[in-house]
Amino acid sequence: MSGESERRPKTDTVQEAMKTDKAALFTDTARATYAQTLIELLDEGRPVAVVECDLLKSSGTAPVRDRYPERVINVGVAEQNGVGMAAGLADMGLIPFVDTFAELLSRRCADQVWMAVAFSNKNVKLYGLYSGFTTGTNGPTHQSLEDLAILRSFPNMIVLEPADCKELREAVRAAALHAGPVYIRSVRGDLPPLLDPAEPDFEIGRAALLRPGDDATLIASGVMLPLALQASESLAAEGVAVRVVNARTIKPLDVDMVLRCARETGAIVTVEDHGVTGGLGSAVAEVLSEARPTPLRRIGVRDQFGDAGDFNWLIQKYGMDAPHIVAAVREVVARKG
Repeated sequence: MSGESERRPKTDTVQEAMKTDKAALFTDTARATYAQTLIELLDEGRPVAVVECDLLKSSGTAPVRDRYPERVINVGVAEQNGVGMAAGLADMGLIPFVDTFAELLSRRCADQVWMAVAFSNKNVKLYGLYSGFTTGTNGPTHQSLEDLAILRSFPNMIVLEPADCKELREAVRAAALHAGPVYIRSVRGDLPPLLDPAEPDFEIGRAALLRPGDDATLIASGVMLPLALQASESLAAEGVAVRVVNARTIKPLDVDMVLRCARETGAIVTVEDHGVTGGLGSAVAEVLSEARPTPLRRIGVRDQFGDAGDFNWLIQKYGMDAPHIVAAVREVVARKG
């Protein structure tokens, strides 16, 4: 432990850690980004531990095990035990990251996460792979269309959904530096490099304004952000100026940003790879209903189970692709009169 802490000086904020490393923020894959960031944290002397549930390849953490074998524990296909073990590791002063399928962390491990992590306010980080429809042909049993709804409802739980590898790197670091439970929603496959390295660094509780516009606002998260940007471009060709907001922190939601967009554009559409109940759309609707009623449409899965198929086919089937987003914006713009 003492030797590790001497390898690199510690930095206490995400911003400090990123100051001289902007060019390296875009990594080829989400898996590589996750593993690289964990290694960086360990190289800095952070007391990180990784609790694996027999998914070293899927999570990409094999390089972490190779460099720090004493800091990676593979519990096998025993996700509930993994969460409980992570709570114990947190009691020992470590910062455990538990990674497995998002649907397993949220559904199978719901009671363990509630009791051992959230209720006990343990410093445990949950990394949910294969979220939403990114599981593709694995089908509905492996799709997590309820994970945001479940984990957002737990007190003490922070919920993050980065949109590209730059944000994923920053989100993992922000989670490690945050004292308390954090859930990071990740994907199967890769995250495209959407954001300019000059974009503001990731900050828990802060959304990012990506496109200006006064006619309506698209608030999107994760893998749905490219579709929101595509819809914004299509609407711009029609003379409709649509603001695009990256809601990278689902909880705490950036309430100030939501209310500002409602006030300045008067119409909002939310876009998420999740059910419309309990996720990003619900979080935005809760804010608007209490503080500023505004025409709103929620793009997501509507009270249905998923299906097996390619991601692009699934989002088209469930009315979540760019043409459906465009139609939803037209509707809310018309409703605001």
